Amino acid sequence: MLRISEINYSVEGRPLFEEASAVIPEGHKVGLVGRNGAGKTTLFRIIRGELGLDGGEITLPSRAKIGGVAQEVPSSETSLIDTVLEADTERAALMAEAETATDPGRIADIQSRLADIDAWSAEGRAASILKGLGFEDEEQHMPCSAFSGGWRMRVALAGVLFAQPDLLLLDEPTNYLDLEGALWLESYLAKYPHTVIIISHDRELLNRAVGGILHLDECKLTYYQGPYDQFARQRAEQRAVQAAMAKKQQARRDHMQAFVDRFKAKASKAKQAQSRIKMIEKMDMIATPEQAAKRVFTFPEPEELSPPIISIEGGAVGYTEGSPVLSRLNLRIDQDDRIALLGKNGQGKSTLAKLLSDRLPLMQGKEVKANKLRVGFFAQHQVDELHVNETPLQHMISARPATQHSKLRAQLAGFGLGPEQAETEVGRLSGGQKARLSLLLATLDAPHLLILDEPTNHLDIESREALVEALTRYSGAVILVSHDMHLLSMVADRLWLVSNGTVKPYEEDLEAYRKMLLAPTKPVSKNARPKEAPKPKRASRDEVLALRSEVRKAEARVDKLNEMRDKLASKLADPALYEDGKVGELEVWNKKYAEVMDALDRAEGLWMSAEEKLEKATA
Repeated sequence: MLRISEINYSVEGRPLFEEASAVIPEGHKVGLVGRNGAGKTTLFRIIRGELGLDGGEITLPSRAKIGGVAQEVPSSETSLIDTVLEADTERAALMAEAETATDPGRIADIQSRLADIDAWSAEGRAASILKGLGFEDEEQHMPCSAFSGGWRMRVALAGVLFAQPDLLLLDEPTNYLDLEGALWLESYLAKYPHTVIIISHDRELLNRAVGGILHLDECKLTYYQGPYDQFARQRAEQRAVQAAMAKKQQARRDHMQAFVDRFKAKASKAKQAQSRIKMIEKMDMIATPEQAAKRVFTFPEPEELSPPIISIEGGAVGYTEGSPVLSRLNLRIDQDDRIALLGKNGQGKSTLAKLLSDRLPLMQGKEVKANKLRVGFFAQHQVDELHVNETPLQHMISARPATQHSKLRAQLAGFGLGPEQAETEVGRLSGGQKARLSLLLATLDAPHLLILDEPTNHLDIESREALVEALTRYSGAVILVSHDMHLLSMVADRLWLVSNGTVKPYEEDLEAYRKMLLAPTKPVSKNARPKEAPKPKRASRDEVLALRSEVRKAEARVDKLNEMRDKLASKLADPALYEDGKVGELEVWNKKYAEVMDALDRAEGLWMSAEEKLEKATA
């Protein structure tokens, strides 16, 4: 169990934690959320003992191991598999000692301990983790120096997962993963045997891999049962109730103040006016909940072009003549398309993006593009290529030297970079602010086609939602490469699968793709023949009546659970429940709410299943 007890910590006089407390039960998976700069990463450093507290304490079970991802794996000549194996320091030390030990008793102890920690299966486990994070078998035996910094970060993640610390601290782990790696990590963490705390803005990860949310807000920590969407609903309900109470209280105050202003100079009413002044002074005003700063993206609108804007027939593209990365390309893109590119790393997603953005020529085949077609391209490496000693305004002036500075400032504000950020050197901006600037520069020309490669890295949840809204309003075509399943599901209406050296439409949905990636592969017998599907038997009248009854009962059950949920939500929205000394009561109500939400999820599934059975029976 991790216990955070009334901690205080300040940075240069600015408090990050004031009497903050929380308890994380052993084995729980928790998402740590809060606005950028609130102190989430600082809390991790405090837990690891890298920073000293101003007050309070953090306690863990004795001898508990804490693990997190190193900033970067050194560019060494050690192979990936050996680097991961060395991350389990106890196993590595015992294996080394086993080579030199001579005392029979010590040898027996070493072998017993190696058996306890399942040391002999270690290489298989390490290889499985590396495979899940995108490293093929032959790559696992290559040296770390053969890989870029982003890939070495995956090796660091593989190492800490392999070591299985008692408390695993992960800070934005999906930022250097592709969609396939993020889905694998999500599945792995859900089954992880120890306590996990994840800082993440990935909504799907926070919905699938964790069972609780630790919210850092106004220097306090509050623990909520359930995944992120449940937390978001509870927070919205609390804010609505608090705002309504603050509004009522302000109305009473304004009414009394109006009386004072009107009659304070009138002798006959002076006593009543003084009484109301005292009442106003004694009023403990309810603070209106601070509204999250509106995150915005304002994409310029392109003019409409005749369809298609891009058409490719029998195309091939690559980097070396005669060795195409992708071939047999037959693609069409219209201006209203929203396309997500799926496929494992190394299959050619980036190559396709470079072809469509004119960064690579077509080797063979026919390509037709609309006249005056403008293409905007955003990739994560562009964020790293910004000039750190220049301000966002200077970047804009370089891109648009003839444009008035006031207009350039307005464009920066349209991407959430206000007057202060516009004049701040890029090197001092946050990762999210740099990403906003890069997105702005990529869309300055009002492109008809916008290609976005991992656009959500470093963006917080509010900014990601704003990006979804902006892309939904945008009148140009969008091609997305992203590990953010929520972004893909909200924006994309077409899926292209990049695999086996070509690109084809993926006819299933994202959930089917997720299941396909996570499903264990089974060998298919050469002699196996597909079984003929039996012809469906027509349902009898009594069976149809029984199915209709089942649908009605399921619907009634859902209605009843919805009613229970609303009552519990109202209870959880009561600010009095969050006062000191009511932690136990809050946990009880949160637990009841979580149980009802689970029951509602199951009931809705049964209802849908009953509806499908009825549809099949009456078809």
